Amino acid sequence: MSEKTQDQLDLQALHRVRSLLVSRRTATINQIRAFLIEQGITVRKGLRALKNPFETILEERKDEISTRMRSILIGLYGDWIWMDDRIDKVSKEIEEISRTEQNCVNVMRIPGIGPMISTAMVAAVGEGEAFDRGRDFAAWVGLAPRQCSTGGRTILGRISKRGSRYLRMLFVQAAKVIMMRPHRWLDFSFGEWLISASERMHRNKAAVALANKLARMAWSILRHKTAFDLPRDEVAIGV
Repeated sequence: MSEKTQDQLDLQALHRVRSLLVSRRTATINQIRAFLIEQGITVRKGLRALKNPFETILEERKDEISTRMRSILIGLYGDWIWMDDRIDKVSKEIEEISRTEQNCVNVMRIPGIGPMISTAMVAAVGEGEAFDRGRDFAAWVGLAPRQCSTGGRTILGRISKRGSRYLRMLFVQAAKVIMMRPHRWLDFSFGEWLISASERMHRNKAAVALANKLARMAWSILRHKTAFDLPRDEVAIGV
């Protein structure tokens, strides 16, 4: 991998900060839920199910929650709100970069790929010159199946899951978003392939196969500076 430019390092730092904040927010939310459960209070899964009625829960259950525990929960909730604000600010900064960096703009023309993936990819690999082909990049991300050659034939095994865990997660998320909208599949150049894959594969396996395809297309566009054959308004669902 070639040496990163300062812009790449800055962009990579933004992604790492955002990832750290998201991880801490999740841990904080889980801790709030755990404390509430210990008080005999259960809340439906999901951020909104806990965030929106949080103050109401404390008020309605004030006779069941001690003053100290109430203070602890309010402190954790304040941390949650602060992290939400920080995540939002960092995300907006990343989105702004994606609109001004031409490589990101080109990659975002691919269905499912938005500011997060495009900027993370550019930060990690620049223009993709370290890879000779799309499969090499997909393998580096951890989306290509292991290969075993025997008796003159190649056997494909499980996905290796080596390489960039962060990029792999983003590409799989993008694939799952596309999988949720089957009515739009035929709008994409790979629509027929996706229909066929979804019929013969388990949904999760098809999503990983699609993530692999998205990664290869993204590398090709990044490396060769070609355009994806899709109207701009088709990428609004990108990650």
